[in-house]
Amino acid sequence: MTIAETIGQGKGILARIPRDVRVVGLLMLSSSASFGLGILTARDMGQGSALSPSSFMANTAAVAAPTTESASTGTFVASKNGTKYYLPTCAGALKISEENKVWFKTAEEANGKGYTKAANCKGL
Repeated sequence: MTIAETIGQGKGILARIPRDVRVVGLLMLSSSASFGLGILTARDMGQGSALSPSSFMANTAAVAAPTTESASTGTFVASKNGTKYYLPTCAGALKISEENKVWFKTAEEANGKGYTKAANCKGL
């Protein structure tokens, strides 16, 4: 069988598939390939996979129990240079560098030091 015959057979098979099905199949194939390449790029950049079970469980535990505190932290965190306090799981808290973090056990303690709660932090 020659290459020309193989191409002819492929065209014959594709001609029997409705155009709409071919378009949907192509869209699904390209979106799956894009997703896979995105995952590989994230892993290559050292960010890991957002879909790994261990990262899911770690994120779930952090969201499920934001009021738990360790010996070196508290329930609320603020920046030495800022005016707002956050839960440790809020996006604003994640942007604060470790050396600028100030920890509070209660909201009253944070308010007493002049901090106000962040409006964009759900759960406060």
